[in-house]
Amino acid sequence: MICPDEMREKIIAAAKQRFFHYGYAKTTMAELAGDCDMSPGNLYRYFPGKLDIAEEICRRASIQTAEELQRILEEPGLSARERLWRFLLQDLRSTFETLEEDPKIVDMAQIVTAERPSFHNEGLKRERDVIARILEMGVAAGEFRLKDPAAACAEFIQAATMRFSYPQLFSRLSLERLEFELEGVFKLITDGLACPIQAAAEEKARLAPQDA
Repeated sequence: MICPDEMREKIIAAAKQRFFHYGYAKTTMAELAGDCDMSPGNLYRYFPGKLDIAEEICRRASIQTAEELQRILEEPGLSARERLWRFLLQDLRSTFETLEEDPKIVDMAQIVTAERPSFHNEGLKRERDVIARILEMGVAAGEFRLKDPAAACAEFIQAATMRFSYPQLFSRLSLERLEFELEGVFKLITDGLACPIQAAAEEKARLAPQDA
């Protein structure tokens, strides 16, 4: 006999196949029940509705993304500026590629975000916590000077770069163009965060004649 946890995993796996192939809107609980060899009534014992299944799928993807981004904190030999750039660029690329593979994922993500704002806020906080840690590392190393607490500054940075975290939800630009725009936004942000001494050193290096 299959235990409840195993059955939930079976339901989620079946839902992924249907949502990504037919789309969230065209999938019914009755079809999912059939895929799992159970009655619709039995399916409702595990999930109250289709939206709850979609939310669980999206939550797992969000947690996996946050864990991958958190590894940037552990990479040796990087400045805080470099960590922040890798964070923003990796977030853009991973999400863009995932959503580009199947537009139906975009539709499901939009529905879950609209219907369950608390879920969306949870995901934003997971990523915001990583940004805050990078900022704290920058302050400790003398790279950044913050006028507000790291958590508040992380929220501002997240707001300024939101379109790059969910690119296909905001535009249909190419990845190359999005990376170009992100780099410009990143420079504006980090120039504003840089400590005066470091900023002066970077400007001096930029203006210095290049070796032939």
